[in-house]
Amino acid sequence: MLRIKSFTAGLALSALVTGGAFAGDAESCKKVRLSDVGWTDIQATTGIASVLLTALGYEPEVIVLSVPVTYASLKNNDLDVFLGNWMPSMTADIKEYTADGSVETVSRNLEGAGYGIVVPKYVADGGVKSLTDIGKFKDKFAGKIYGIEAGNDGNRIILDMIAKPENNLEGFELVESSEAGMLTQAEQSIKDGQWIAFLGWTPHPVMGAMDIAYLDGMGDSGFGAATVETNTRKGYLVECPNAGKFIANLKFDLGMEGTIMDAILKGADANTAATDWLKANPGVVAPWLAGVTTFDGGDAAAAVKTAIGG
Repeated sequence: MLRIKSFTAGLALSALVTGGAFAGDAESCKKVRLSDVGWTDIQATTGIASVLLTALGYEPEVIVLSVPVTYASLKNNDLDVFLGNWMPSMTADIKEYTADGSVETVSRNLEGAGYGIVVPKYVADGGVKSLTDIGKFKDKFAGKIYGIEAGNDGNRIILDMIAKPENNLEGFELVESSEAGMLTQAEQSIKDGQWIAFLGWTPHPVMGAMDIAYLDGMGDSGFGAATVETNTRKGYLVECPNAGKFIANLKFDLGMEGTIMDAILKGADANTAATDWLKANPGVVAPWLAGVTTFDGGDAAAAVKTAIGG
């Protein structure tokens, strides 16, 4: 009962701030196309966006694409929104599109993230604390560093590192896999006490539970402290001001993403995991709906309350 009251209170606040909101969007804005690049954190945030867009009367379409295809699709107007621009590591991925204005950064949706090469704590204790230390123990690592899917920015950074003689990684191989495949390899290696170096990031419920250490010595590679930004195709916020306002309002935190990611990694559908989290945390909705109406100009808070329940 307390939860229902809390949810109602949160939505009441949103109703107050939506006075003077946009009067809906044009019919061409009803479908909102979002990219899913296969990362659990982006599945979680895209799930949140999709559930709430549906409640507001929009028709979100989540399209599974690689990072390079995501940016080409935004440029070609085949995609509207991408919630997963990790910076600064993805600077090279987005550079040409921001330069020609075909992709716009409309907000920062996550602070306090991290990204880089990690090793188990026992490996760090064994002498691997910096990037150049990996090469000192090539045999123990079997000459491998584990990444995720081909085309990922983190894989590209690791390949660049391997290619530079000063990093002492001559003869190392990048093993490209899915996120799940990499994590399975990491978990098995840690269980067996084997040495492994792999691409890590925060937030992540599995990596967050592992006793791992981020390596130093990453220079200006893009690895290290990170933020995540929201991209749209050129002119989207002007063409679809109501949906655009909602998308730009979205701000997440590490705990939120970690909880939803955990549910997804345990087998839940992203939208189901997002819905469950929204029901349990109704107070987050109000700021996201500030200045927003339903697709046809109605009360956003009331629509979300009806769709999500409590």
